[in-house]
Amino acid sequence: MNQTRRFFSLLPNVLLNGAIAALATTSMLAPGFSPSVKAALEDSPKTVIDEVWQLVNREFVHTTFNQEEWDATRQELLSKDYASNEDAYNAIRKALRQLSDPYTRFLDPKEFEALTNQTTGELSGIGIRLEVNPQTQTLTVVEPLDNSPASEAGIRAGDRILKIDGKPTALMSVEQASELIRGEEGTEINLQVARERGNVFELALKRAQIELPVLHSTLKQEGSLQVGYLRLDEFSSHAAEQMEKAIRQLEGEKVDGFVLDLRGNPGGLLFSSVDIARMWIEEGPIVSTVNRKGGDREYSANRTSITNLPLVVLVDGYSASASEILAGALKDNKRATIVGSRTFGKGTVQSVHSLSDGSGLAVTISRYYPPSGVDINKKGIVPDVQLNLTGAQENLLGMNPMLKGTRQDPQYARAIALLSRTSIGQGRPSPGGIATTPSIAIPATPLR
Repeated sequence: MNQTRRFFSLLPNVLLNGAIAALATTSMLAPGFSPSVKAALEDSPKTVIDEVWQLVNREFVHTTFNQEEWDATRQELLSKDYASNEDAYNAIRKALRQLSDPYTRFLDPKEFEALTNQTTGELSGIGIRLEVNPQTQTLTVVEPLDNSPASEAGIRAGDRILKIDGKPTALMSVEQASELIRGEEGTEINLQVARERGNVFELALKRAQIELPVLHSTLKQEGSLQVGYLRLDEFSSHAAEQMEKAIRQLEGEKVDGFVLDLRGNPGGLLFSSVDIARMWIEEGPIVSTVNRKGGDREYSANRTSITNLPLVVLVDGYSASASEILAGALKDNKRATIVGSRTFGKGTVQSVHSLSDGSGLAVTISRYYPPSGVDINKKGIVPDVQLNLTGAQENLLGMNPMLKGTRQDPQYARAIALLSRTSIGQGRPSPGGIATTPSIAIPATPLR
């Protein structure tokens, strides 16, 4: 049985970092082939070509899709001989380009593994965030994850990784090091670690399955206000449970309102965005999807919201897809005030399939619409309060990510000003956006 995950990505050929369980697939050979032809296809790279063709033929949604041209493409692809899988992959990529959809794309086995890792929000490793220190040019631990093999072994922020399984890291990039660190759950990895004052020691760790933190929550004291600041990096399969835990914890600490930061969030899983929207919206529509046959499916709030405290949402031109679903639902239901720049504008849904050789295909299967019914594809969502950062402000925040969510962050500062204008501190407010007059107007280090 072919299992699929719906996901959203920001740009073509940009894979998200992270893990899901491998998706099963079955042979997609078309009916009508003789046993000898089927056997020949199964023993050649043409198997994957035909799987891709049939998935597109069955699911692809695009206003310019030409069935006759796609049928001719199949005949052309299967009439050729391919010396290797790579030759077949190149032919597939070329064929998909004629669809004029950047989100329907082929993923080789490594790319598919990276994507499936990302969407589950898990990976098998030791749970450390790494960087090449700009001053020392050494591979350095930014932080170990709580309850990970790294933290349990005593690895600290600032530790330098000198060797991985005996291989010196002096000339390694973070990506090269992470390739060595990742591996099958339960297998052992040996690190040589240097700490301050020349203390060098060896550590043997066992890899484990690790849940990646995609939500960063902080209680901030802003004048007389206690603000719950939530920054969501992406919509993985664990995003909703992390969000629920953070909201409940901050509510328990008696916050007066929330700032939800979706800036730079490229999206993720459809069901994750819906689940998170339901935590904020008590009732009302969230999103609707329309497939190639014109059939639609509507997702709505189900009276399970966690909080009715005031909410401001921060967005920018890199807030895409699932971020736009959530922002659109909160805006159209007047549950939050949206602050920042116009969002990216990706209004389509993809299904991700694994293929028989470990490669994968992402194919556009539907379009989605916020509660307003407006088509945001290539248009984006216009914030209630438009506040575009200057080039200098973008550079400052890009080079100093720790300044995001502080008073030196103009969009966050505006969010705090909006929260301050509400009747906070006079009892719990009813749901609804904050009444305002609209203004005229570094990526996180991946875990290993």
